[in-house]
Amino acid sequence: MPESPAVPSTVSDPVELSAEDAKLVTLARGARGRVGAVEGAAVRDQDGRTYAAASVSLPSLTVTALQLAVASAVAAGATRLEAAVVVTEASTLDEAGRAVVRDLAAEAPIHLAAPDGTVLGTVVE
Repeated sequence: MPESPAVPSTVSDPVELSAEDAKLVTLARGARGRVGAVEGAAVRDQDGRTYAAASVSLPSLTVTALQLAVASAVAAGATRLEAAVVVTEASTLDEAGRAVVRDLAAEAPIHLAAPDGTVLGTVVE
């Protein structure tokens, strides 16, 4: 998958996650691990429903895990997101993933976690 430019957003230091956000880390890790994807992501919508996805890289389609998780939420009727998590080996969040979350939530936290589940930080912009 081609690398997207790093996000020029501010990433806070790691914080202790709420139980609901910690669940998103677990879901994102599971989505990534099931298919051995580069990244996994999970989002929670305005009703508390969760959606998880892994990155897709095919000759005719490339989608980040976060884009796919948000698309799944929207396809199920979500109109707002409460939080998002991306599990990846990268140290930054790609712009495409950040942008798709911001389409539905200007201030929802986007937590970045390592493959072992360690939270690296939170995008606050």
